[in-house]
Amino acid sequence: MERSFISYLLLLLCIFTFSDAGSIGVNYGRIADNIPSAVKVVQLLKSQGLERVKVFDADPTVLRALSGSGIKVTVDLPNELLYSAAKTQSFAFSWVQRNVASYYPSTQIEAIAVGNEVFVDPHNTTKLLIPAMKNIHQALVKLNLHSAIKVSSPIALSALQSSYPSSAGAFRSELVEPVFKPMLDFLRETGSFLMVNAYPFFAYESNSDVISLDYALFRENPGVVDSGNGLRYFSLFDAQIDAVFAALSALKYDDIKMVVTETGWPSKGDENEIGASVENAAAYNGNLVRRILTGGGTPLRPKADLTVYLFALFNEDEKNGPTSERNYGLFYPNEQKVYDIPFTVEGLKNYTDRRSPVSGGQKVNPPVNGGVSKSTTGNTWCVGNPEAGKEKLQAALDYACGEGGADCRPIQPGATCYDPNTVVAHASFAFNSYYQKKGREIGTCYFGGAAYIVTQAPKYGKCEFPTGY
Repeated sequence: MERSFISYLLLLLCIFTFSDAGSIGVNYGRIADNIPSAVKVVQLLKSQGLERVKVFDADPTVLRALSGSGIKVTVDLPNELLYSAAKTQSFAFSWVQRNVASYYPSTQIEAIAVGNEVFVDPHNTTKLLIPAMKNIHQALVKLNLHSAIKVSSPIALSALQSSYPSSAGAFRSELVEPVFKPMLDFLRETGSFLMVNAYPFFAYESNSDVISLDYALFRENPGVVDSGNGLRYFSLFDAQIDAVFAALSALKYDDIKMVVTETGWPSKGDENEIGASVENAAAYNGNLVRRILTGGGTPLRPKADLTVYLFALFNEDEKNGPTSERNYGLFYPNEQKVYDIPFTVEGLKNYTDRRSPVSGGQKVNPPVNGGVSKSTTGNTWCVGNPEAGKEKLQAALDYACGEGGADCRPIQPGATCYDPNTVVAHASFAFNSYYQKKGREIGTCYFGGAAYIVTQAPKYGKCEFPTGY
């Protein structure tokens, strides 16, 4: 790829995405006997520029240590307390009073996670979830904290009945009426958001023969076209998140926002845990941080700037399960980084994804089923995304017609493609001209999330979009 083209891409990223970016947090698990004290952990978080943390309980030592730190906190009501919180309003009230109100606002608690991945809990606590969430929220109302502190519950991707292609995303049918609809109604009524735990590692580990490692690690790849909506995905993470957005849309809850409460990649695993390595963990988390902090949303929801919590702060040596379970940490117990990645926009300025010579030449194998483009040089066109908004579209249009070198003569007043005289129509023509002139190179139809690729020729009045120059 030409160096000048790479410069154009970097310029576009800076112009169109840094102003509207997401947020990075970290999960602070403590199933270990060797991690630093809570006071030292808070110092570590501040030194790394991490401004959000999620804990899996409401430990007083941790909440006191976070007091006055300015770090926003999500606490958790553990699954084992769901029964009591669901059955007794007085229990929910005393829990909130003791574990939340006692520390707020000096400890900036911003959310309560009621349970964690309840639908896969072997103790069958699903039917308790909605009553527990409502009782916890009612306690916040009584304490006049409901405007500042939101209530939600993290779901695993296994709550989806289908997730591929992303446009076919749907929640498990047996959960829709008894759980999802009432939960989503609750989130809408209280101004809260859906919490989602997403791990591309699990999908890659199980399907490494058909899923490209570069696709899983946010590296350059041909992308995968969604056969349902024509959008092209360049990362498995975006595809997974859009599957959840599609599931929300299918139930008419397009207005519900999402927070990714867990995602990560293990730096070590058992022999059968394909892809678990320090290099891959560094690439996934480092490239994810860059992806989130440079904004742009997902292909389906380009305005959905995400808050994402990395899993996890430390390697936790007392966790059960395969080796990977004890090796998701960003830091060793001695506070040294397992691998060097940034967590802030400032840190990204000097960040590069350091792939080894071996992985650098790895062949890209896109998934074999479901609307995959086998070639990046077929009949594809680049069009403007109306959801990106007029300002972003106009800025990208100006770039394409100016420095980008697109042929914009047909969209001038009186020319063949001037009508319809709308920003999205003019941007689509300019984006496609740029895309075709660049030989449909990977990444040339992005424009900070303002454009996407389609596989059918666009039509705007009598205007014809070229397929090559």
